[in-house]
Amino acid sequence: QVQLVESGGGLVQPGGSLRLSCSVSGGMFSFYNMEWYREAPGKQRDLVAHVSNRNMTTYADSVKGRFTISRDNAKNTVYLQLHSLKPEDTAVYYCHTFYGLHYWGKGTLVTVSS
Repeated sequence: QVQLVESGGGLVQPGGSLRLSCSVSGGMFSFYNMEWYREAPGKQRDLVAHVSNRNMTTYADSVKGRFTISRDNAKNTVYLQLHSLKPEDTAVYYCHTFYGLHYWGKGTLVTVSS
């Protein structure tokens, strides 16, 4: 069974930075394409960033140039570095992979507020 556990969220001022981590257990992490989604209050869950098992990355237009997704296969961990945060980045951030089944973490809350 694949399990995903996010960490690193918190309260940050506009313009600040955070690094989110997603630790993955079970299965073969190096085979997985990994994604970060976010869900703001009252809104749908949207894809933020994707990193393939070959380390190719894509981003939502709203975060390009500000967020960076990366992975460490030795640590079975995927990261999301958030820079130049805006109040509209406030959301619960979820880690996700699909490998026959959809696997989600429980999320970590990022609040951007002064």
